[in-house]
Amino acid sequence: MSGGMDSTLGAYMMQQDGYEIIAVHFNYDQRTQKKELECFHHICSKMGVRTKYVLDLDFFKQLGASALTDKSIEVPTGGIEEGVPVTYVPFRNGIFLSMAAAIAEKEGAEAICIGVVEEDGSGYPDCRESYIQSMQESINLGTKDETHIEIKMPLVHLQKSQIVQKSLEMDVPLELTWSCYKNEETACGKCDSCRLRLKGFQKVGVKDPLLYE
Repeated sequence: MSGGMDSTLGAYMMQQDGYEIIAVHFNYDQRTQKKELECFHHICSKMGVRTKYVLDLDFFKQLGASALTDKSIEVPTGGIEEGVPVTYVPFRNGIFLSMAAAIAEKEGAEAICIGVVEEDGSGYPDCRESYIQSMQESINLGTKDETHIEIKMPLVHLQKSQIVQKSLEMDVPLELTWSCYKNEETACGKCDSCRLRLKGFQKVGVKDPLLYE
């Protein structure tokens, strides 16, 4: 659970399906780390989550190569990029899923939920359904024989407007979520993530509760 709209809706959907939520959040020296962590804690409190893991992965800063973790690379604000966006963090979801798998095995969990969205991750190779399915196979090959983990990706084929609509229907606290890649106080409204979010709200005909520059 990043503190963003997608993983928050995913958590609400899992809870509605009867799962007990073990919330996992990663600090990886991203630009909006403080804000995302704050949102994560607020959302967990709202959901009544009892077990939380906050993992610090400081090597992403050393790795660099992404506008989210390397402040010498500007976050694009000119619209959707062609190819793999500069905001792609190398193998981030693979690393996150590996850590989540270790927690899932320890906790005896049946499933991992990840809020990947193919529309949102156009150009992000680690947001593809086929990739997540292959990770599920690898995780089950690399854990104890009695461990059987399913990776759920309930939003993978949804448009952002459908995510907004479903969130409203389920009373998900969208005002507690954060999407901006650049800012922690007031959302920029210009980065790819802000643009997708605003477009989703616009299509549904509802005002986004967040403040924008």
